[in-house]
Amino acid sequence: MNALPKKLMPEKLIPKIKNMDEKEIREAEILKEELSKHEEEIFVDPDQSVEEVLIDSIDEKNHKIKNLISMVILLTGLFVGSLFVDVIQLARGGGFSQKALNSTDVFQSSGKTWVAYTEPMVTIKVVSDEACGDACKPDEVLVGLKGALPTMLTEKIDVNSAEGKKLVAQFKLKTIPAFIFSKEVEKTELFAKAEPFLDQQGDAYAIKSAEAGFPVGKYLVAPTISDKDIKIGSDDAKVKVVSFDYFQNPDDKKFYQGIVAPMIKDYGDKIQFVFKNYFPASSAQGAQAAMAGECANAQGKFLAYADKLFATQDAWGKLKDGSSTFKGYAASLGLNAAEFGKCFDSKQFKDQIAASQKDGQDFGIQATPAMFVGADLQTPAATYDDVKKVLDDQLSK
Repeated sequence: MNALPKKLMPEKLIPKIKNMDEKEIREAEILKEELSKHEEEIFVDPDQSVEEVLIDSIDEKNHKIKNLISMVILLTGLFVGSLFVDVIQLARGGGFSQKALNSTDVFQSSGKTWVAYTEPMVTIKVVSDEACGDACKPDEVLVGLKGALPTMLTEKIDVNSAEGKKLVAQFKLKTIPAFIFSKEVEKTELFAKAEPFLDQQGDAYAIKSAEAGFPVGKYLVAPTISDKDIKIGSDDAKVKVVSFDYFQNPDDKKFYQGIVAPMIKDYGDKIQFVFKNYFPASSAQGAQAAMAGECANAQGKFLAYADKLFATQDAWGKLKDGSSTFKGYAASLGLNAAEFGKCFDSKQFKDQIAASQKDGQDFGIQATPAMFVGADLQTPAATYDDVKKVLDDQLSK
């Protein structure tokens, strides 16, 4: 016959337990306090030892505590409702459910006003060079892009880093700062408008900075030189100087007479000078002068003819048609007048002039004169000493 369970009173608990360490004694004391507080009774099997009763009671208490914590979390979640995300976010005061975000386009949090957009986030890698200084800072362009693409995130890439060099090679970048969009740009309203100015390579798009009219901080490469270009000096020259010029522009005249002419005289075969015609498409006289210069170059008389064109630009620049004037200059300089006339009238070098125009556009030339000593651009503000310093530096390498 089974014995009836007996009641174990809290005040009798501690004295009946023997051979317990300090931790076990403390747990027993806590259990005693809890039982006294709630006036609970413990019924034990007559065959159980007091130690076994204590262990079972402690396990049951821990189980109840875990259940209580789970219940608190669940009830708190139900109470907070749509703003509840998880315990950590709730404790930090942050976190918004999708339901809450769907109900508004503007909300405030942590002292900031957040605005919702339907467009995706687009990463823009900005390739630049800190050594370039203020000229290469992308701030002005990024402000404009932010207005058209508010969901953009920027990532700065040093042009000299492994990733920077990879991007330069991948997109054949000519200038910095350069801007590379992630594929998500395809899903934005900006994409349809900007697509003509974007160069896609793989899953990314680079802005054609020159065509888009973005300011150039630094050129990474020198303009290409073709066999059809007007060239003074040997192809084997260590330093190549490429100049984009407009015969009718007073600034080009000053630059040519004060820098180009003495440079060619002083450096001779140490350098190769390359002349590329670059003039406004609307300039009829500019187009005729460019053709005249090309035809003179075909007879090996470019420098003499260029001197004449720059010296007399005020005269022929006012003519509606300078054909006879340009032919007259050729005769006065000892060129074969018949060959010159045939070349000029047939527009023999029309394609070459168009190629030079495109070269200038590809390099973002917005004003002439623009002369490159290697990849270093010399603008109208440059002096002969400035150019000489760059030339000597490159020749010494």
